Amino acid sequence: MLGEVGSGEIELAEIRRFATGPRPRVGGGLCWDVAGMLAEIKAGLADAAESRPVSIGIDSWAVDYGLVGADGRLEGDVRCYRDPRTEGMAQRLRARVPDELLYRITGLQYLPFNTVYQLLSEPEGRLVDKTMLLLPDLIGYQLTGEIGAEVTNASTTALLDATTRRWSAELVARAGLPDGLLPPLRQPGEPVGATEDGTTVLAVASHDTASAVAAIPADADGAYISCGTWSLVGLELRAPVLTEAAREANFTNEAGIDGTVRFLRNTMGLWLLSESLRVWREQGLDIRLGDVLEAAMREPAFRSIVDPDAAVLLPPGDMPSRIATLCAESGQPKPESPPAVVRTILESLAVAHAASLRAAARLADRSLSLVHLVGGGARNAALCQFTADACGLPVLAGPSEASALGNVFVQARAAGVLEEKPRGRPLGRYEPRGEAEAWRSAAERVGLA
Repeated sequence: MLGEVGSGEIELAEIRRFATGPRPRVGGGLCWDVAGMLAEIKAGLADAAESRPVSIGIDSWAVDYGLVGADGRLEGDVRCYRDPRTEGMAQRLRARVPDELLYRITGLQYLPFNTVYQLLSEPEGRLVDKTMLLLPDLIGYQLTGEIGAEVTNASTTALLDATTRRWSAELVARAGLPDGLLPPLRQPGEPVGATEDGTTVLAVASHDTASAVAAIPADADGAYISCGTWSLVGLELRAPVLTEAAREANFTNEAGIDGTVRFLRNTMGLWLLSESLRVWREQGLDIRLGDVLEAAMREPAFRSIVDPDAAVLLPPGDMPSRIATLCAESGQPKPESPPAVVRTILESLAVAHAASLRAAARLADRSLSLVHLVGGGARNAALCQFTADACGLPVLAGPSEASALGNVFVQARAAGVLEEKPRGRPLGRYEPRGEAEAWRSAAERVGLA
């Protein structure tokens, strides 16, 4: 994406788009085609060269990393967080670091693929004399040769102290990780280095959700849903919430720009829909997203609801069959057609959004009056309306490219050409339709009320 800044606004133009899905790994499991990503990124930078960009910023999903050896080379595959290799790693860490202590230091939500669990799953000795670089830091290194770790993404590793925003030496030692594994930290807006042609690479909020939240206009509530493959639902705060109640509710405290905290809960997002579409197309069905969304609105309301965070929905596979099985196991009708499955997905996501927002407000002692829904989900009118209905709050949808907008904002601010958060163009405002009780009843079926 190319951002042009002027008169307090940012205009975005898409330069190049490419697929980044996980692929099977030789020897089993899943990995990322980092070499292919880097080639596409370089091609995109070449396409943008005539615009003479002032700087480059890189953001991506969290937790996944590459290992760079003493010779400066990337060693082995960059594994995908959906790889099952972390099974049993939480128990291994728990024997060394009690859950309560881990949360008190990191404030991080338990997810089975957090970076610390991936590191513990590495073969013995593999981490010695290596440097761990999270994906955007790895891409930055490959462009500039400079080593470092940007703090917003580092906060997703379960190795960063949420209060000091520094690596926790205590956790590194207790986990048995080698010295020198974790690189020096950077803050959003600090320089990373320069590319071969001399273009500056800047650290931005390199976790894509941190960039998305950086693009959300500040308001009294700070409530947001960054909805894409995942839905990240929560509040922007000035300090972490490290209470036992927050830990038990599985909320996370991740770093944002300017010392802010993204107090949120990860829930499965539109992955459920995209994976269903992939399966149907592999089965030879001619399924178009717009058509199936329209047909889903003609399906009966609240017929079947699932918990989007059910463990069976995490890995790739036959999502429609898994959803049908979950419905049957909870005594609900199985959705038998693609539109019925899509209706179940959208209503289930809205239920999960509402449950997480209510919990965030309670744990942080905040009242809510508006929800910003950004990311790709902002283009899904049905999901936006269902979320407003389930929350009982207005939903302001957009911008859909919030991560790119926040990325460019941090660069523009570092260049001294923009000081305030940009106001992206909203795609719509959705008012609740007074159906809160029906939504709450649906949520009770799967324990999300």
